[in-house]
Amino acid sequence: MTMLELEGVARRFQGGAGVTGLDLRLAPGEIVALVGLNGAGKTTLLRLALGMLRPDHGAVKIDGVPIGRLAADAWRQVGHLIEVPFSYRELTVRQNLEMSANLRGAPLSIVDRALPAWRLDALADRRAGRLSLGNRQRVGLAAALQHAPRLVLLDEPANALDPAGVLILRDALVARAAAGAAVLVSSHHLDEVARIADRVIVMNRGRLIGELDATGHDLERTFFDRIHADDLEESSA
Repeated sequence: MTMLELEGVARRFQGGAGVTGLDLRLAPGEIVALVGLNGAGKTTLLRLALGMLRPDHGAVKIDGVPIGRLAADAWRQVGHLIEVPFSYRELTVRQNLEMSANLRGAPLSIVDRALPAWRLDALADRRAGRLSLGNRQRVGLAAALQHAPRLVLLDEPANALDPAGVLILRDALVARAAAGAAVLVSSHHLDEVARIADRVIVMNRGRLIGELDATGHDLERTFFDRIHADDLEESSA
């Protein structure tokens, strides 16, 4: 069974940047880490997977259904954070999480569990605009995960998190996968994602160029060697 599938997906932008030939499958219960240098195309891939961008070529499917035909109820089973965490600055933390729950048709009781889980209970009545960047990130992650989504797509979720926040995030993603969700996380933090990822996929210059052994020695050096080898191959082609 495949929860998320990208098949031959390509998208080009003015100036030549973009992604091409993306083939990716995520299974239920699997955590996949997407790693690459800045500008490699990780965020573009996630936006394509969520229908925020339309591909020039190829197909994106969730639960076997092309995303253009996906029903609203199916979208409610998706949790995501792309670039900017969900929050309205003038609303309190609680109000932001309640709004997110409403958008997904979830009971407001989930907010009472999410607040302590993300250590936001002491900030529940504080306006989001007055939060630190790290706490706004926690609000965004709580909004993305509180409704127990079956598909999770997160772009650099550890950004601005302190060590305690990173541990909460790690436990939350492992718990979602254990419950059968498919999880795709883009990250620069190789050592961190390798702790929980079933697969680590490398992206370079808009292409998926292979996988890293998450249990391997000196993962960062292996990553940079893979990028360098791909750059040399492309320059000589």
